Amino acid sequence: MTNIQEKTSNDIQEKIQEEVEQARTVCDISGSNSAECAAAWDAVEELQAEASHKRQIKPKNSLEKYCDANPEADECRLYED
Repeated sequence: MTNIQEKTSNDIQEKIQEEVEQARTVCDISGSNSAECAAAWDAVEELQAEASHKRQIKPKNSLEKYCDANPEADECRLYED
């Protein structure tokens, strides 16, 4: 991972931890069956899904970067049947 990806990943993990703590607090106050509690845990799940999605995104290889910069190059041609 690059430094930027690591920082983003760490930021998301910190945010997830904050949301988990907040969800626990909300559920302790309003009850585990309340709408507020459910909404708080939904926020946690959304952040976890975002973190998972970001882990799945792979960095571009050198050919992909080259083709982004030089789409007209022979190496970057795409052929259809």
